[in-house]
Amino acid sequence: MKIVILGARQVGATLAGLLASEPGRDITLVDTDAEKLHDLQEKLDIRTVVGLASHPAVLERAGTEHADMLLAVTNSDEVNMVACQLAWKLFHTPMKIARLRAKEYKDSPEIFTEGYFRIDVVISPENLIQEYIKRLIALPGALQVLDFAEGRVRLVALRAMRGGLLVGRPIRDLREIMPSIDARVAAIFRRGQAITPNGDTLIEVDDEVFFIAARENIRAVMAELGRMERPYRNIMIAGGGNIGRGLARALEDSANVKVIEHNPHNAQRLAEELNQAVVLGGDATDEDLLREENIEDMDLFLAVTNDDENNILSAMLAKRLGARKAMALVNRTAYVDLIESMSIDVVIAPQLITVSALLAHLRRGSVIAAHSLRRGAAEAMEIIAVGDKLTSRVVGRRVGELKLPVGVSVGAIARGEDQVIITHHDTLIESDDHVILFLTDKRLVREVEQLFQVGFSFFG
Repeated sequence: MKIVILGARQVGATLAGLLASEPGRDITLVDTDAEKLHDLQEKLDIRTVVGLASHPAVLERAGTEHADMLLAVTNSDEVNMVACQLAWKLFHTPMKIARLRAKEYKDSPEIFTEGYFRIDVVISPENLIQEYIKRLIALPGALQVLDFAEGRVRLVALRAMRGGLLVGRPIRDLREIMPSIDARVAAIFRRGQAITPNGDTLIEVDDEVFFIAARENIRAVMAELGRMERPYRNIMIAGGGNIGRGLARALEDSANVKVIEHNPHNAQRLAEELNQAVVLGGDATDEDLLREENIEDMDLFLAVTNDDENNILSAMLAKRLGARKAMALVNRTAYVDLIESMSIDVVIAPQLITVSALLAHLRRGSVIAAHSLRRGAAEAMEIIAVGDKLTSRVVGRRVGELKLPVGVSVGAIARGEDQVIITHHDTLIESDDHVILFLTDKRLVREVEQLFQVGFSFFG
């Protein structure tokens, strides 16, 4: 597959890194920053083109004429829109995906559906991040919450804490602990290393454990394992930009929300827009301000400004001053690695959230959802099983019979409109099942895609 990526900032560079390591990918990266492109070209062994992505000649040099997909993820909405339109008009590129940030474009979806701009998929980073954070807030104690099968199945990451019912016990005891609830341990990461669990695997303190269960059972699973914490009633948000504003609107009716915004004009406008939330003008790293606003009473401090350093420092300060939980939005991957061992409870990586929204469009076959995990090292996928026992290596076979690569596990199946099956070795896979898999190494994606491909004798 030939893919042209426009924009070499966080999202573009992350995408290029993820895709370049996969076999069968021909990646071209376009940006105006020649030095950055040179560094990425040497690191990733990809093709690069220097120039403005919305210029026809630049798109031509990038090989858009022969591209299967164009990913427009520059920092300019207008450049992304024009580039997609030109790719369609001049080169007839089959799939065009654009990242758009401005609310004004999101409020006028007809410009994309009625043919003004030929964009096949529009990605809104702010909306994606807001939804991601809202899922974390809805399940206190979770490190990550991912939805599959239109929300019927959830994959939740938890930190194993001392005193947890399953800590120090083999995974097979999960059924004894929760006899009336079906759940599965999909993966364990211990000191940064992936462990493919089996019934004898012991969960240790500080393990990052990924559980999968039907959506309605997730809270019960977390409660039984001692990780379902009390709801976040008092929430302080640092940053009144698009993300902070959207979260304050969504949360102000169910929680006591305070928003800190350093820009006086933005703070005034935000105060006029919100109904219940309190808007404070000031700096979120100001210790006196946090103390005056009773930071020690906050269940959650959420740093979502446009400044990584500000988010990290304010979240660490809030925790030191007594906030129960702290989450920080951090764009730079290098910072994420450094602060994992610090006092911040959850680090939110916007570029990986955006990349996850794009992955399903980049995967082959019947992949309808994919999420990048562990900073791109692992992946969770939802694939539709098609064919029959003669044409498929999956349909009509039990999970234990599948020739899965080491590091790949089947966690659940969504069947029909309402059935969720937590899989075991004897679970039979049927045609049209939505199969949710966990890959501890994303380099195994191609093998999984090939496993689910049907033979030539299958015509649908």
